[in-house]
Amino acid sequence: MTTSNPDLSTKAPGYSNMNVVNDVEKGSDLGRELTNSALASFTWSDVAVTVEDRKTKKPLQILDSCHGNIQAGNVVALMGPSGSGKTTLLNVLAHRTSALKGKIQGNIMMNGQVVDGSAVRMVSTYVEQEDAMIGILTLRETIDFAARLSMNGEISKKERASRVQELIDAFGLQRQANTIVGTPLRKGLSGGQKRRLSVASQLVTSPRLIFLDEPTSGLDSAASFECMKFIRQVAKQHNLIVIASIHQPSTTTFQLFDQLLLLSEGKTCYCGAVSDVQPYFERIGRPIPIHINPAEYLLDLVNSDFRQREESAENSSGYVQQAWMSSQDHKTLVSSTASAGGTASLSVKLPARKNTLAISWVLLHRNSIKSYRDFIAYGTRVFMYFGLAIMMGTVWLRLSYHQSSIQPFINAIFFGGAFMSFMAVAYVPSIIEDLHNFNKERANGLYGPLPFVIANTLISIPWLFLIALMFSIITYWLGHFNPTAGSFWMWVLWLFLDLLAAEGLVVLVSSAVPIFVVALAVTAFVNGLWMSVGGFLVPMGTLNPFWKYVFHYIDYQAYVFQGMMVNQFRSTTWDCARESASGGYQCMYPSDLQSQGKIRGTAVLQAYKYSWSDSKVGEWIGIMFAIILAYRILGYLILMLRKH
Repeated sequence: MTTSNPDLSTKAPGYSNMNVVNDVEKGSDLGRELTNSALASFTWSDVAVTVEDRKTKKPLQILDSCHGNIQAGNVVALMGPSGSGKTTLLNVLAHRTSALKGKIQGNIMMNGQVVDGSAVRMVSTYVEQEDAMIGILTLRETIDFAARLSMNGEISKKERASRVQELIDAFGLQRQANTIVGTPLRKGLSGGQKRRLSVASQLVTSPRLIFLDEPTSGLDSAASFECMKFIRQVAKQHNLIVIASIHQPSTTTFQLFDQLLLLSEGKTCYCGAVSDVQPYFERIGRPIPIHINPAEYLLDLVNSDFRQREESAENSSGYVQQAWMSSQDHKTLVSSTASAGGTASLSVKLPARKNTLAISWVLLHRNSIKSYRDFIAYGTRVFMYFGLAIMMGTVWLRLSYHQSSIQPFINAIFFGGAFMSFMAVAYVPSIIEDLHNFNKERANGLYGPLPFVIANTLISIPWLFLIALMFSIITYWLGHFNPTAGSFWMWVLWLFLDLLAAEGLVVLVSSAVPIFVVALAVTAFVNGLWMSVGGFLVPMGTLNPFWKYVFHYIDYQAYVFQGMMVNQFRSTTWDCARESASGGYQCMYPSDLQSQGKIRGTAVLQAYKYSWSDSKVGEWIGIMFAIILAYRILGYLILMLRKH
């Protein structure tokens, strides 16, 4: 039996029907269909959250017996002082509780039926307080990529473009359609426009239920009003349910809400229509003064941090809580939520499984736009590596093939490989921006870790190859390294593998600790470790066994150094110094050419105990590919295991 509501037939821009159906239990008559366009009510009852107090280690209730009942088309303000439980309640209602270490109780219902997390997530979207967006994309591109990721190729490009334009028009963003979101180096949208864009890009996923975490955070009163006005208009026009946690709205912004849920110390102080706020607080003896912002007055009234010590119990927030619990309004609300609940557990009939390759292609397209527009992503590193190449090429300029230049050549090989790797830390801010955006899109059900890792890996390959080629063209010929085409391209290969491994390390560390300063520090530390145990600064015969057997053999810089050493010394010869007294030769490295006043380059490799056979070089290349792949797989597993 289909549950329908003629008042909910209007479709939002870009909205499509999505079915939410009951699990069909054996022997039961459950099976009625709840269509996405028929979400008439969203209800919760007896929602409570208990955690362990960090100091006393005793149970601490941060949310206590919260009830609510919202009809389609309503916008609800979730208000309370800091620490009152607003964000906790919002996350519980949205089923974002993985980071909440505690016991959660209560029922959450849609259209009077108890639902699970998958059902809520399929018909809802969550707009976080922080605007996690790709700064270099334009406003139109941001919404379009959200549409491409959510619609899974279900509609044509023309229809998708039409829906994107409808959303732009609905939020009054026509003039900013081709303006970039904004980066640290390039100014883009204003704060209010970003907040509207955040909501618009989430609406393209066709939600019927929207959770907003501090949508007016960081905005002035005028921008806050405009932002909430647009949200209200969309909710009314398309019968959406909007629940927004909000801190101290202006009077005009407060009046845009249909309902208010006021919390203090995890307890409800009021839950009902905004239009009934004034008469209710008059009834309990706490009338809102004339010419006072109602929101400010209410927040001050229930704020226990500063008032409880100074005033009597009758004037404390506890009085307001007790007044609500004993009021007829509370009893009516509890009765309505209790009668709404059933025992059936709704779950979602999932749409067609998203194609991993198709999603990866969309992400790759988005990454490609970012990579050539965003100076921070790759432009900074191109500039840095170009400067390093000029410096290295001119410092080690036209070295001779005399034995006095052997050590400078070795130093140049170590410096080039190690610092190319170390400078990959410049990628940290870019990948952290991508990870924050990924976490937001993943939490809203757009895609998982695999497409993200595939797209991130593929976009890096052409850029890193170009960087390796540019660096090599400058340094290799200025430094007078082995002047053959084969040796040059082998040098390029080693630098390319070096950069691939270094970037994989950055992605791995940033995935584990997506905090800019921490990721930067850890990546720099690991690169310093690789330099220390690579076999150049401390010879392998001297290196402590612990560092040798635990770290040296997984050090990709060690294999790059070995490979580049073989590339330089395997087929070259060096002039020895002539002794003035005897007329003979004094060679730094003994070899079979010593009588001719020459040093065979393989003698240098013997001193470092490096094999120079093709099979050994091939083995090192294979190990490099294994390390590169391991970094990417480990990064994927971290993202996979991280709860969202």
